[in-house]
Amino acid sequence: MTLRRNRTMTLAGAALATSLTLAACGGGDSGGDTGDGDSGDPAAGGAEGTITMGFIPSWTDGLSTAYLLEDQLTKLGYEVEMEELTEAALLYTGLAEGDVDMYPSAWPEVTHAQYMEEYGDRIEDLGAYYDNAKLTFAVPTYTEIESIADLTGNADMFNGQIIGIEPGAGLTAATQDSVMPTYELDADYELVTSSTSAMLTELESALNDEEDIVVTLWQPFWANSAFDIKTLEDPEGALGEAEALHFLGTQGFAEEFPEAAELIAGIQLDDEEYGALEDMVVNEYGEGQEAEAIDAFLEQYPDAFETVVTEEG
Repeated sequence: MTLRRNRTMTLAGAALATSLTLAACGGGDSGGDTGDGDSGDPAAGGAEGTITMGFIPSWTDGLSTAYLLEDQLTKLGYEVEMEELTEAALLYTGLAEGDVDMYPSAWPEVTHAQYMEEYGDRIEDLGAYYDNAKLTFAVPTYTEIESIADLTGNADMFNGQIIGIEPGAGLTAATQDSVMPTYELDADYELVTSSTSAMLTELESALNDEEDIVVTLWQPFWANSAFDIKTLEDPEGALGEAEALHFLGTQGFAEEFPEAAELIAGIQLDDEEYGALEDMVVNEYGEGQEAEAIDAFLEQYPDAFETVVTEEG
């Protein structure tokens, strides 16, 4: 089957997808781990094969793009197995070992550079879909500081705490290893880590009580527009430069799943498109209605990317 850019495709192959039980992650049937290149064997899952998508649900960039890719790859005739993980390190290890076939929203240039240094020779870069991602610190708009540098000497305002996300996140490492020593925050602040959802709960609670709080965040992320917060300036550049968000595959992905790789390489989203995708998946529709969210997104942005796939009746 040949992709036809910017055109609706008749995908008879999608009708051949089977309802066979998917193999467990790492069980030997995920596309990147078979090594036999026989992606057309229906016993592997869909008519074109099975692709295991590894993502962290609380990191909503990957959550949103995982369901977008599930929709698109299913329409191409692939079976997509969604594998929820908890840490970036597990995703990179899974890619390197072939236990997952894809990571649908990676930060390999800066934030996850340490993982790419360790596993990059066994990982395939399938393309970047967004080019202006940034790590940030944020505070409520009513908090009277404008820069990370202003945190120095003001620990009492924040009870000596910086509210972070998962311990294994690249943002957490950047905060611990770069931001805190650069701005001399180590002696007066504790970085509190747990999860993204816990951080957002703390943020919402502080806003409701009109209390000061500083949290680690990133852009793009729906919380930046959903909450009354502002991004702190980073005059020393301790959080690093803007970077692109990439689709990563296990080594040999494009060879085994050529049509999937071609579709994926054509996906590039601008700020408006990405923002709408994430907002629909996370907020407007929410958990359990991801498929409906993707349908709505593709209806609103039918030409969102070059290789978009739609089904004819």
